[in-house]
Amino acid sequence: MAVVKKILILCAGIFIAGVSSVCSWGDPSPLPIHEAYAPVKFLPDDRILILAPHPDDEMLACAGVIQEAAKRGLPVRIVFLTYGDNNQWSFLLYRKHPVLMPKAVQGMGLLRHDEAIAAAGKLGLSASQLTFLGYPDFRTLEIWRSHWDDSPPEESMLTHVNAVPYANALRPGALYKGDEVLKDIETVMREFKPTKIFVSHPFDHNPDHQSLYLFTKVALWDMEGVINPVVYPYLVHYVNWPQPVKFDPLENLTPPAFLKDSVQWQGLDLSPEEVANKHEALKEHRSQYQSSTRYLRLFIRANELFGDYPVVHLKEATAARPLVEARGPDFNKVFDQLLEEEKASFVGVESTFVGLENRELIFTVRLSRPLGKAVGLSIFAFGYKKDMEFSRMPKIHIQFGALEHAVLDQNKRVDAKDVHIIRKAKDIVIRIPLKLLGDPDRVLTSAKTYIGNVPLDWVAWRVLQLSD
Repeated sequence: MAVVKKILILCAGIFIAGVSSVCSWGDPSPLPIHEAYAPVKFLPDDRILILAPHPDDEMLACAGVIQEAAKRGLPVRIVFLTYGDNNQWSFLLYRKHPVLMPKAVQGMGLLRHDEAIAAAGKLGLSASQLTFLGYPDFRTLEIWRSHWDDSPPEESMLTHVNAVPYANALRPGALYKGDEVLKDIETVMREFKPTKIFVSHPFDHNPDHQSLYLFTKVALWDMEGVINPVVYPYLVHYVNWPQPVKFDPLENLTPPAFLKDSVQWQGLDLSPEEVANKHEALKEHRSQYQSSTRYLRLFIRANELFGDYPVVHLKEATAARPLVEARGPDFNKVFDQLLEEEKASFVGVESTFVGLENRELIFTVRLSRPLGKAVGLSIFAFGYKKDMEFSRMPKIHIQFGALEHAVLDQNKRVDAKDVHIIRKAKDIVIRIPLKLLGDPDRVLTSAKTYIGNVPLDWVAWRVLQLSD
């Protein structure tokens, strides 16, 4: 267990990602930042929606956006997916003792709610411009994977409830289910009608950041023809990033080396006054700033960055497309810190390709070594179809162990005799009939390796656009 615990500590920081999906609405393709990034352009009729997984993400990534919108007199709305009530480390330092009882944990969630209002006030926003959904901190990716339609709701880790417990949330009592999260995001979008959406990145190592992007993606597909916003994903959690690791408000924020050449970046430059305002607003998140000052101040930079990957377009009988690129120096630095025994327990995803043939999705996965007794691999493929509620679409999860595999729809095992799998040591080929996915127009897909609940490696969610 010592090996597993150490890997958990490292993987909580790295959660190494592959390639993520893209929002294909809006501006022309910008230039990569290492050449020159295209500026985010604001229009007179813009309406700015900022979607934040936790209180403080909105200031880390978008305080400059908020100030630019205020300067131009543009409507702004900030929506928080969670109350951030699962950050025990910061609560311990803030309260000077462990916060363990569910009501006390909810109290810390309310504290973070009030901190967010104070931070927004520093930049000229009122409490009425902030909306809190109240879904479970650090559990929303599990909701995304396994809690839809007739599946039971998820339970939060510390408050031990399965529905929104906060009276000042958008919908107190909303069950912790994907249907409900999607409903709330679509309600906000329908009422506010944003033209620009700033949202967390699927490449982010924090699971709530990944899930918020995915829910946003589906919500926008559901609302095609009603709204057509430009989407700007922002990155917060990534290993050994931001660089350099020092507080320097004059320094530019640059992307991780792994993303430098493949993500299309856009940015917003901040004036010295705006940088100072951002810092003062961030300090209002006192419970977080007190415990993580050094890290949070790395985002006090002269610019803010937004970027994403392109959708993978698949036609029948075309060549397979890669979903994972070379690891790059970020991963190698962390991996080199492992002991030899720990390296022997690590199984990574070296490459993943996807193709379309005979109405079957074909995934080809190469691992860094064969799966061991304790190490698992999961492949996810969730279908989306315009004329079908997403909650009712199949959400296929194929679990691999050292010798066997199981095909699940959410957490229910399904008869999948038409799923064909070929395994050769480090190589796995999976053929999934589109019929099993609900004959979708699009597919959201990802992969991960793990030991128990400990993540080892992760391929970020990608969007596959299918065409005849």
